[in-house]
Amino acid sequence: MRRPSKSTIASLAVIAAVLAGTLLTFVIRTGRPPNALDVVLPIAAFGGLLIRRRHPIAGLIIVAVSVTAYYPWAALDGPLIVLPFVALYTAADRGHLTAAIATGGALLLAMGFGEAGGVRHVDDSMFMMIAGWVVAAIAFGGVTRNRRAYLQEAERRALDAEHSKEEEARRRESEERLRIARELHDVLGHNISMINVQAAAALHGLKKRPEEAETALRTIKDTSKETLRELRTTLGVLRQVDEDAPTAPAASLARVAELVADSGLEVRTELTGPLDALPTEVDLAATRIVKESLTNVSRHSGTAQAKLTITSTSGNIVIDVEDDGPGAAYHGGTGFGLQGMRERATALGGTLEAGPRPEGGFRVTARLPLNGAR
Repeated sequence: MRRPSKSTIASLAVIAAVLAGTLLTFVIRTGRPPNALDVVLPIAAFGGLLIRRRHPIAGLIIVAVSVTAYYPWAALDGPLIVLPFVALYTAADRGHLTAAIATGGALLLAMGFGEAGGVRHVDDSMFMMIAGWVVAAIAFGGVTRNRRAYLQEAERRALDAEHSKEEEARRRESEERLRIARELHDVLGHNISMINVQAAAALHGLKKRPEEAETALRTIKDTSKETLRELRTTLGVLRQVDEDAPTAPAASLARVAELVADSGLEVRTELTGPLDALPTEVDLAATRIVKESLTNVSRHSGTAQAKLTITSTSGNIVIDVEDDGPGAAYHGGTGFGLQGMRERATALGGTLEAGPRPEGGFRVTARLPLNGAR
């Protein structure tokens, strides 16, 4: 069974109070018997009151007309005047402020003309009090509507803000996953590839040239140690478990000689400008780009030689890695290595170009602005 709404309960309570007041008026004024309008007009006004929430203007008009006709023509003088106040409040609360003001004004004018024409139900002070209640009912309805609209807007803004926070959190989470994947790829991809190359060299020369196999195995040992060191450093930064714990030195262009030595290639290196005072983000990105580019030369170029040019100025650092090997067909740089390098350069406001050289071989050129680090 459906329970009545609070509005219906309030309407029934008002109707019960008006009926009680009307009955009391009948008992007190026994010399004035009621007529048909004492029944019809209150019933019409009660009906208008009950429908006022669903049909505010229709309910207001029914109540106002019934009450206006009640006092001049009905025999009893019950407290039906209470009903227009409720209907006026509801109309204003539902957003029909103009209709409420017009109906309230018409109700007061009708009452004023009636009193001037000889229907002396109220004196002047009572008329002013009723007028004040009409104004108060309309004003209170407008205030409650505005407050409800304000609360709804505040709630909507809070939901929008919460939604924006969730979107921002998802975006940051996605960016963090990409950053972690890029870091792990850069840490593992280069060194694992180098271990694979050196292991193949060791197997190839194990019987014929054992001294070269020994050198390759030593390189594998050093490279795997470096891989574990960098992996622990990266995971330690990601976890941030113990900020006071000592960490291994981060990868840096200042150690470019080690990068070249670890590549297993014959690299002709040209360095211009200082490399030991770069912003941390630029230094890390440049180091990863150099390592990944040399790894690509080792894995895909078909040559053991490369040229590395690093130019550092007050505004930019330019990295150029090229080889003259036959290499594999260029497919537009859709691999994870080239993609990761581009993402690093773009994140700092720089650019990265990669592709085959007209004279043969492959070239990677990265330009990183020093003032774009963030």
